[in-house]
Amino acid sequence: MLKLKGDLKSPILCLYGPPGVGKTSLGRSVAEALGRKYARISLGGLHDEAEIRGHRRTYIGAMPGRIIQNLIKVHSANPVFILDEIDKVGNDFKGDPASALLEVLDPEQNSAFHDNYLDIDFDLSKVLFIATANSTSTISRPLLDRMELINISGYILEEKVEIAVKHLFPKELDNHGIDPKAVSLPRKTVEAIIEGYTRESGVRALDKQLAQLCRKLAKKIAMEEAFDSTITPASLKEWLGPVQFTRETQSKKAEIGIVTGLAWTSVGGEILEIETSINTSKGTGVLTMTGNLGDVMKESATLGLEYIKAHQSEYGIADDFFEKHKIHIHVPEGAIPKDGPSAGITITTSLLSAITGRRVRKHLAMTGEITLHGKVLPVGGIKEKILAAKRAGVTDIMLCHENRKDIEEIKPIYLKGVEFHYVKDIREVIDFALLPAEK
Repeated sequence: MLKLKGDLKSPILCLYGPPGVGKTSLGRSVAEALGRKYARISLGGLHDEAEIRGHRRTYIGAMPGRIIQNLIKVHSANPVFILDEIDKVGNDFKGDPASALLEVLDPEQNSAFHDNYLDIDFDLSKVLFIATANSTSTISRPLLDRMELINISGYILEEKVEIAVKHLFPKELDNHGIDPKAVSLPRKTVEAIIEGYTRESGVRALDKQLAQLCRKLAKKIAMEEAFDSTITPASLKEWLGPVQFTRETQSKKAEIGIVTGLAWTSVGGEILEIETSINTSKGTGVLTMTGNLGDVMKESATLGLEYIKAHQSEYGIADDFFEKHKIHIHVPEGAIPKDGPSAGITITTSLLSAITGRRVRKHLAMTGEITLHGKVLPVGGIKEKILAAKRAGVTDIMLCHENRKDIEEIKPIYLKGVEFHYVKDIREVIDFALLPAEK
């Protein structure tokens, strides 16, 4: 479009995604591809409005805002301008920088941006602004409305291996002055480093591990110590120490009351085991929940239990069952806070499995919100959840039919080896997830 029109007003882009996936690097690459100058300011912790708009000249030490300062620095009126960590802008008695950014990031207004120091309108419409953020939830709604959101999601194992072999390892060898011919790092070894020493969506921790490996390698070369030129997965303990992370795996047999859910975190997807146990001592009608759960997740458990109580005759549950039994729901790894509605169908399935004694189908995971009447609602973070499920050996994933559009946007390589089951009602979940009752 820029080629056709010549003076197109640049859209305001916002790249959001987990740490270490290359959002800032992508902005630099855009500048190189367009042949423009590159400018960047970090907005993390910025809390003074004058940093954006500049100071009035009446003050001692007055200077232009960071926007104008960077344009002066790069000697260009149309650079690619990176606004890093826009989700971490603060505010205090000196003003609200996020509100000052509203004028900067509005294509209809920024042709006449007013800097207090210049005291004249300055045309920012030729600047290509690219903002980066880890999460859009903390960005103010008016500011979010002015930007075009582009999700930069995490990498799968194969992508991380390619990045490490082609870019990260050669870069670290060069940084440490090591001849690339002196050492060989096979792909299997890179896979072992990714799975055993990192747990992230991006490749920042992987880069650190490769740098650590190169430091030890440089020491051995400098001290003229003998070492094997091919680094194998078995020798990683010598180079990087004991394995730091064990691969998440699902139970390989059909259990009663244990269902695998899928969760989204800031560093990618995780599997979440929901456990339910029934105590045959006289109950009080109170549902016990443990595992550092948030309010929304507790509400999902209450909804699931109330749905089962409303349909207990349908599932062959005795009328006085809840008066004679106590129910306990637990989510392991209690030190980690957990919240959100996406475990709704998982908790309900776990409850019904424990109450009826029906086993849960193995190699199955699920995610979706539930309503009081059993309707299944869509959730987010689908791609990251799928990657977590594949790492854990899941072959079947259940999710809301409205999430089908999210699956269609994902490349087939991510979906290989997984079958998706789209549902509208919790009955469909239970019919597939729970095996027939044993005699």
